Order: sequence, then C-alpha cells, then structure tokens
Amino acid sequence: MSLVRCPWAVTPEYETYHDTEWGQPLHGNDALFERLSLEAFQSGLSWLTILRKRDAFRAAFAGFRIDVIAAFDDDDIRRLCANAGIVRNRRKIEAVIHNARVCGDSPQDLDGLLWSFAPDASRPRPETAAQIPAVTPESTAMAQELRRRGLRFVGPTTCYALMQATGMVDDHVASCFRAANVG
Repeated sequence: MSLVRCPWAVTPEYETYHDTEWGQPLHGNDALFERLSLEAFQSGLSWLTILRKRDAFRAAFAGFRIDVIAAFDDDDIRRLCANAGIVRNRRKIEAVIHNARVCGDSPQDLDGLLWSFAPDASRPRPETAAQIPAVTPESTAMAQELRRRGLRFVGPTTCYALMQATGMVDDHVASCFRAANVG
C-alpha cells in the first residue's frame, strides 16, 4: 500500500522532500538563510528545478553561511553567474549577497525574526490543496518587515512558501500521512 501524500508530491524528488523536510520545524540562522535564498531563486521557476540544483547551490554559496556570503565580491558574482549548476540570475545572486550583508549586520538573529511571524498553530488543517493560500497576513507582514530591513526578493508569496517549508505553518492536507505525524 502506498502512502497518501499532499497532491504536489508527484515525483521522487518531491516525495523525498515532502516526506523528510517540508513542514518540519527548521531553526538556525544559516539554515533559514538557505531556505529564504532558495525560495527567492525559485520565484518564477519550478521548485523541482531548485531541488535538483540544491547541492550545486550549497557548494556555490559556501553552504549558505551568512558570514562567508556577506564577504563575496565582484569576482564571486562573476563566478556564480558562470556556474551552470545553479540558476544564473544576476539579480537574484546579487540579492543573496546583499541579504547576507543585511542579516550579518542585524542585531536580531534571523531565526528569531522569521519565527516571530509564525501564526497561531490552532488554525484548521486544509482538507484540500485548494484551501492552501499563497499569501497570508503573516507572510505579508514578514515580507514587509524584511523589506523594511533592506532584504530583496522577499515578497509575501516567497515568505509564505518559506513558512510552509520550514514548519512555521503546517499545510499538509488532512489525508496526507504526514498530517498525522506533524504537530
């Protein structure tokens, strides 16, 4: 008997991601910075594209260590723009470097900041994928605060995807086997 998953988990890569990561609470400044950066790279693309390139992203961006990326310079931008293993969008590459500098200069840690926007966990579980929003008041507030602080490529949809991916919200549909094992 096969497991019932959320309807988007339709490829082996998606199944693994769904079963082992998506919706699981994630903490740590660098870990959350990686997810925020990858969500920004995903904008306009398939998440499957990002999943398939994630190891190359990690190698290219020094494991998404905020302090290391904040020191990247023009040579690093050229190197990243020439790296066929990642998404070579110069604006997004520059945004990740810029965002690392902003996060590195902030007195508040990224983990605490992002998790401060997690909604009340008592909201009802979605019955169907159609009930899952793309944007919420919390993701809009998160995006506004991140932009206020100077971060780039952090719109409300990107922030909600981050919230889903890192367990700030639980959007496993009621029939999904993970719904019984989360929260």
